[in-house]
Amino acid sequence: MVATATLHGVELRLDTTAIGDAVSLGQTSIAGNLTRFHQAYRVAIGKPPFDYLEIVTPFRRIALAAEALARAGDRSFAQRQALQIDSDAPGQIDVYAELTFHPLNTFVLVPSYQITLVLPSGEIVQPRNLSRMPRYGARVEGSGVPHTPTPIPGGAVPGRSQPLLGATVMATFDGFVLAGRCDRGCDVLINEEGGRGAALVGIALGKLR
Repeated sequence: MVATATLHGVELRLDTTAIGDAVSLGQTSIAGNLTRFHQAYRVAIGKPPFDYLEIVTPFRRIALAAEALARAGDRSFAQRQALQIDSDAPGQIDVYAELTFHPLNTFVLVPSYQITLVLPSGEIVQPRNLSRMPRYGARVEGSGVPHTPTPIPGGAVPGRSQPLLGATVMATFDGFVLAGRCDRGCDVLINEEGGRGAALVGIALGKLR
């Protein structure tokens, strides 16, 4: 199944104007503006167990950080904080795959799903980091996308008795490696080790800010 994300040109190096735009967007009180912005970075898959992808670019990472604070009633997010976030992950592109498992599954650990990028040339780009976060309850829509991802190994949380209902697979890529090679389109391949349960999702980073 193939889907495509759309928006404007991705910015791997953010200048002060772009940072200001991202902060203003994250702090906006116009919910419709945020909804339209985030929709472009979510790509539906709809092939069980794969639900959708979320793409986080440097610009969106700052907008998400500002939005998270604003939702908590704190609008003090400043350019200095934005610059720190940008410098902590320069040019980083994050890909999140959201999964929902069959309710009668017998998983104890999150299956060993991988995320790679397939360039138009056929070259496979491996992520710099990959982690899997289990989900034991129902997904809460509108809870936001992590803007400072922390690798969390897949697996049961001690003391949990609930079934493993889903997971988030998180992969980080070097945007500078992808620059000019994934602008018009490339594929995100999600599959379990051994090639099982694969989904291929088209994205165009050049259409994202």
